[in-house]
Amino acid sequence: MKHSIRNISCTILLLLLCLSLAGCRKTQDPITKTSFKLNTVVTVTIYDSSDVSLLEHALELCDYYENLFSRTRETSEIYQINQRTKNQLSPETEELLETALSYSRLSGGLFDPSIGPVSSLWDFHAKQPDVPENAEIEAALPLVNAEKVCISEHMVTMDEGMLLDLGAVSKGYIADRIKDYLVEQGVKSAVIDLGGNVLCIGNRPDGTPFRIGIRQPFEDTSTAAAVFSITDQSVVTSGIYERCFTKDGVLYHHLLDPGTGYPCENELASVTIISDHSVDGDALSTSCFLMGTKKGMELIDSLPDVRAVFITREGELLYSEGF
Repeated sequence: MKHSIRNISCTILLLLLCLSLAGCRKTQDPITKTSFKLNTVVTVTIYDSSDVSLLEHALELCDYYENLFSRTRETSEIYQINQRTKNQLSPETEELLETALSYSRLSGGLFDPSIGPVSSLWDFHAKQPDVPENAEIEAALPLVNAEKVCISEHMVTMDEGMLLDLGAVSKGYIADRIKDYLVEQGVKSAVIDLGGNVLCIGNRPDGTPFRIGIRQPFEDTSTAAAVFSITDQSVVTSGIYERCFTKDGVLYHHLLDPGTGYPCENELASVTIISDHSVDGDALSTSCFLMGTKKGMELIDSLPDVRAVFITREGELLYSEGF
C-alpha cells in the first residue's frame, strides 16, 4: 500500500456554525462566498470583517495555485513538468513537492507523489466511470517510485514515463495559504472549506470554538459520526464513500494502492486528522488510511499536536491518544 489519487475530504460537515452565532455579543453578520474551484465546492466565511474583497482574493488564490499544481490543466506547472516541457520549479511547487516527498519518507514509501501513472488511469469524475484494463495498470505500476524524484537547484528530475500527482496534498496547502493571507489582513475569525478540507482561523466571534462534524460513512451528508470543538486548526478526512462508483457489484473508491493500482482494501471507511496545518492533515489522512488501523494509529501517536479518528467499515470509531 502506498498512496491515493487525491485526498477527497467532502466528508466533513460544518455543523451549527450559523446557529451557534445566535446570541453572540457581536452584531456584525458574517460574510461568505462560495464558488466551484479545485474541482469541488469552495466556501470562505469571515466573521469579523465586512470587506468582501478579502473573500474575492481568497478564491482567486485557488485559481493561482491550481495553475501550479493541477495534473490535468495544460497550463499548470505540474502538467508541463509531467510533459517534460520544463523542470524548473516555482517556490510554491518546490515547497509542496518537498512536503509530499517528506511524507513519503515518513510513511515508509506508502505516500507517493509519483502516483500519476496509476491515478491518470482512473476517472472518478466521469459520468460513467469504468475500471481500467488490468494490462494498463500493470504497465503503470513500475513507474511509481518517489525515490526516483530528485530536486536539485530548484529543478526536478525523474525517470521517463513517471508522472507527478500532488492532489493528495494540494488542497491542504492551498487552505493554509488562504489562511496566511487572511491572517495578514487582520482576520481573526473565519472558516475556510475547500470541499471538506476545513481550516479554522481562531474561534467564533463570541470566543467559543467552532463546531466541526465528520460524516458518518455511507449515511446522509447531514449525519455526523462525531463533532469536534476546533480552535485555529484543520480537519481533513479521507474516506471511501464520496468519490467512488460500483461496477458489477464491487465498490471502487479513489484511495488507490499503488502496489496494486486498485482501490485500497482494508477495514477502514475513513480517517480524519486534526492538525495545525491542513497540508499535514491531507498527507496524514491519506497515509494512515493506506497504512491501516494499527500502523496508521501508531504513526499518529508518534507525532506531536496531531489527533485522529479512524472509522471502520463496520462503523466503529477509533481515537488516537490525543483524544
